Amino acid sequence: MKSLKDNTQHGRVLALDWGTVRVGVALSDPGRVLASPYDTFPAKPKQQLFDRIRKVVTQEEVKDIIVGLPLNMDGSEGDSAKKARAFAVEIENETGIEVICLDERLSSFSAEQTLRAVGRKPSKDKARVDRVAATLVLQEYLDSLHHREYGHE
Repeated sequence: MKSLKDNTQHGRVLALDWGTVRVGVALSDPGRVLASPYDTFPAKPKQQLFDRIRKVVTQEEVKDIIVGLPLNMDGSEGDSAKKARAFAVEIENETGIEVICLDERLSSFSAEQTLRAVGRKPSKDKARVDRVAATLVLQEYLDSLHHREYGHE
């Protein structure tokens, strides 16, 4: 898997908010400035999920993939983080693109707050929460690239 420092190229970035039921998907613009919600895919059957991800990678000419890593609040890795890492390895194998795992602590919470702020009820649309969570993780990543590129690290 790639580290954050390895990424200097341009092209779309795909972010995946992995879950046992759904996978939230977000996509950047080719210039890597803006993250946008893309879709939510059912996590099972797994091969169908991989097929959908490969299709997005091909159609959108994705160059990098991010998988959110649900760390514990103290930064340690629990069972969910280990499963997300295993998912990241599977995505690498399925797409041929190295995957970057990023801390996604509180991304779902932030996504719910964002939806509430625009008058949506997160409890009524979990798929939207997953897409927004993926978008928030991706935007944080894109912002970090921008800061490094312009020496603001």
